[in-house]
Amino acid sequence: MIAINPIGFARTSYRTKAEVPRQSNLSAPGTIELLPQSGVEHALEDVESWSHLWVLFHFHQVENWRPKVLPPRSEQRRGVFATRSPHRPNAIGLSAVSLLGIEGLQIRVGGLDLVDGTPILDLKPYVPYTDCIPEANSGWLEQRPDDDAAQHGDVAIPRRPASDWRVTFAPRATEQLAFLRVNGEDLESKLVTLLETGPAPRPYRRIRVEGPTSTIAFGPWRARFVHDVVARAIEVVSLGTGYRREELQGDAPALAAHRALVDRFGYPGHA
Repeated sequence: MIAINPIGFARTSYRTKAEVPRQSNLSAPGTIELLPQSGVEHALEDVESWSHLWVLFHFHQVENWRPKVLPPRSEQRRGVFATRSPHRPNAIGLSAVSLLGIEGLQIRVGGLDLVDGTPILDLKPYVPYTDCIPEANSGWLEQRPDDDAAQHGDVAIPRRPASDWRVTFAPRATEQLAFLRVNGEDLESKLVTLLETGPAPRPYRRIRVEGPTSTIAFGPWRARFVHDVVARAIEVVSLGTGYRREELQGDAPALAAHRALVDRFGYPGHA
């Protein structure tokens, strides 16, 4: 038996797994709140001398593991050890973040790609001369020499992963995003992250096809969109609340932005 206890928790703007960008360098800044354990204050000494840190954490929302998974940028299933999927035998993750500052037990970092409340297991300094390996390859993301592709001598030309879909916003959606931003909800980057891998349902993404349009559910919000397969383009048409009318009658602070959207654009918010 191995006992591992969290040293703190992540505080981010991401409420669901689907909202979190695929890599930490695409994520918004966040905070690591350390627990007031014995000696933790002393453990932070000299940390501010580093510009970047490794963050080890627990995928606390993962209930089981899968030997093979379908990564967002792959058209076939891969062995989980060849991916960064959270569905691992031991649900432990690793991210590199930039250190923005330390105030007491609050560590402000950039690029924290974690759901709010993720248990933090350890922090280690990122050391460029040992952690950066310039000659490292990109595994299955690269073109293999025996594939039907252009070659340069005996060296295969690296293959870029399947290009992301271009995500744009129709006038109504743009107006709603601006309105929600004023009311404390910034949903644009979350929607881009959710939709840039395409319009098909994937793990953590609930997408319902409704004739020519589709609707994606992310947390308590809904977004209606259309897509063009040839152009690999997605246009978000409108946003709406995921709460039922009777649920919006409550006085919980979390409902304020939803009620404001409905008051301004009608229920649930779509045209």
